[in-house]
Amino acid sequence: MDSRSLTILGITLLAVLALAAYGPLPQAAAYHSFADQRPCWGIPNFSNSLSNLAFLLVGAAGLWALRKGVPAGGLAILRPAYLLFFAGTALLFPTSGIYHLWPSDATLAWDRLAMAIAFMAFFAIVIGEQIDPRLGARLLAPLVLIGMVSVGYWRLSDTGDGGDLRPYLLVQFLPMLLIPLIAVSYRPSLRPTWYLWALLASYGLAKVFELLDGPILRLSQGLMSGHTLKHIVAAIGIAFFLLALFRRRPVPSSRYPLPSER
Repeated sequence: MDSRSLTILGITLLAVLALAAYGPLPQAAAYHSFADQRPCWGIPNFSNSLSNLAFLLVGAAGLWALRKGVPAGGLAILRPAYLLFFAGTALLFPTSGIYHLWPSDATLAWDRLAMAIAFMAFFAIVIGEQIDPRLGARLLAPLVLIGMVSVGYWRLSDTGDGGDLRPYLLVQFLPMLLIPLIAVSYRPSLRPTWYLWALLASYGLAKVFELLDGPILRLSQGLMSGHTLKHIVAAIGIAFFLLALFRRRPVPSSRYPLPSER
């Protein structure tokens, strides 16, 4: 095991130990109080609900692109991970849509379940494309299982006090910390790599918009809230990765050529 792997494992262990020492992190009671709760055409929380259509469009497009195999900008061995990533994305349309129609911890659990599947599938993709395709393929199932269990743990730990979000927070944020480290530490098997950075930047921007939910609604004079914009920008980031599956090519002398080159 080289120093890069040890660094990644060390950061993971430190994050787990830090959250374990911190103690339970309950779901905030005010979490469901979004800035834009205006109904339209009889649909409550219209903008936050309808904006999830962007996830369905990009997720369905990704599944369609993979229907007969992996495009030239991907790795055949990672096809299950690509499929799960885009399936999880597409599932956000019903799960996040229903959550915003009837905001509650119960409906939020389904929203987070779809997100956890997408997060962990993408983490396996990055491991496969940056470190070793076989490793990414082997880690797909356990990573997705960890993501699903983290959501289940939160719900099962909720006895009316908001439950414990620590495992889910690890699933959501630790990969976003490790992925840039992996991207700069390992030689990629596919280029250009800006598609990955564009997705990460879109995700970061989406989280900023989420935090500025109310201020953005006020600054836009009621046109769009930060949370609605979060959905759109996050979907755009996923679209960058879909484009990567068509536009990237193997790095010369890569140990992991595409099927067409084998």
